[in-house]
Amino acid sequence: MTCASGDRAKSGCHTAPMSLPEPVSFSAAWAAAWNSHDVEAVLSRFHDDVVFTSPTAARVVPASGGVVRGKQALREYWTEGLRQLPDLHFTVERVYAGVSVLVITYRNRGGSPVDEVLVFSDGLVVEGHGTYLVHGDVT
Repeated sequence: MTCASGDRAKSGCHTAPMSLPEPVSFSAAWAAAWNSHDVEAVLSRFHDDVVFTSPTAARVVPASGGVVRGKQALREYWTEGLRQLPDLHFTVERVYAGVSVLVITYRNRGGSPVDEVLVFSDGLVVEGHGTYLVHGDVT
């Protein structure tokens, strides 16, 4: 049943569950694609209209302001990023699964922890966020 946004709370009106890939196999394939620098393999899991945010995107593609819209723009960002970091390597440490969301915690080539937050719809990433550990006293 398709529901208008105002109808979701009404009895009998349910939205379809967002399909989430199997978390461990997804994260393993994700890391393998990144570590082999296969941008197309990484992008194969992303929707054409994906929105991706990252402080790294702001540095690699300054005009983006850290927000990359669409698969083609993401391809260009990641291709340039790999050109700038030819020794890029990720090591997955943990994987968290939520409702339509995976969080992959990994160490980047410098050993810093990073969380990749991926939101799925129909088995594809529609939204992604690269998040980085904040250093300093947060108490």
